[in-house]
Amino acid sequence: MLSRTAVWSRFAAGQRPVRCDSLAGVDDLGAPASYMTLESGTAVYSSDGQRLGKVEHVLADADVDVFDGIVLDRSVLPGGHRFADASQVDEIYERGVVLSIDSAAAAALPEPAPAPAIMEAGPGDTVKEDLSDKLKRAWNRISGNY
Repeated sequence: MLSRTAVWSRFAAGQRPVRCDSLAGVDDLGAPASYMTLESGTAVYSSDGQRLGKVEHVLADADVDVFDGIVLDRSVLPGGHRFADASQVDEIYERGVVLSIDSAAAAALPEPAPAPAIMEAGPGDTVKEDLSDKLKRAWNRISGNY
């Protein structure tokens, strides 16, 4: 997971984006950007310059400044979603995202999995809801027999 500070560290240190030969055919991606400004529909490229799809949504918790990754849509039809972890996102620009993996590795990206539900049972969840139990609880409360 990368923080906003880590994403901007190269840019703030005066380093400009370097376009390697593998990205020579890619359109100008613009200035370096943050995951916080990344929008749906932004193009996603592999490290070898292949367009993989577009950003479907960003997985992050801005309140604690944590970037988890992106879900990208690899097809024009529904169902082509793949998950790229933050460690696989090399650079984020105004008009594009470059992954740190090549197109062959990107073909093996997993489908996004739903987050596991957090479930807890409390005292109110175990109370029976029939009339006799309600009346018994009410009588105990009135009479002081908790």
